[in-house]
Amino acid sequence: MTKSLILAGGCFWCVEHDMREASGVSSVVSGYSGGESTNPTYENHTGHKEVILCEYDDTKTSYKKLLQYFIDHIDPTDNGGQFGDRGSSYETVIFYDNEEEKKIAESVIDELNKSGVYDKQSVVQILSRKEFYKAEEYHQNYAEKNPTHYAMYRQGSGREGFVNRTCQIRDEKKISWSD
Repeated sequence: MTKSLILAGGCFWCVEHDMREASGVSSVVSGYSGGESTNPTYENHTGHKEVILCEYDDTKTSYKKLLQYFIDHIDPTDNGGQFGDRGSSYETVIFYDNEEEKKIAESVIDELNKSGVYDKQSVVQILSRKEFYKAEEYHQNYAEKNPTHYAMYRQGSGREGFVNRTCQIRDEKKISWSD
């Protein structure tokens, strides 16, 4: 069965690209959510976060596994944005759809905080899902349409190095996610 989730992890180009690589994911769309205004745009999305809407096959992966994958591709301890992108539009959020998803999200964050991967506690917000607004077409599949610019942006922002170091820390400390 196809299910969906909304995640905010800084620049939606990066989150979209990373989540496309996750097992069981069928589509990822960049957009805006979390604010009160309707029909936000890139030029005017005050109050909204840059987010992705991820559709997945729950017979191939789980909500929990996707949250774990997401967490490993952001800096869950940065409360000022993500990497080169600063401000509230770039804060990290897991938007849950029901109480079961909320409990799973809380358990993933709790596991992360107890794991010892980071020296600081997670600041990832767990909020009730709000309306999703698709971003402009030029933002969709940005990494595939603009590979050179995207690669330079990802490297220059510090995201690429951080994600690689997180994987290295997990390997060195033999820390893995629970099933």
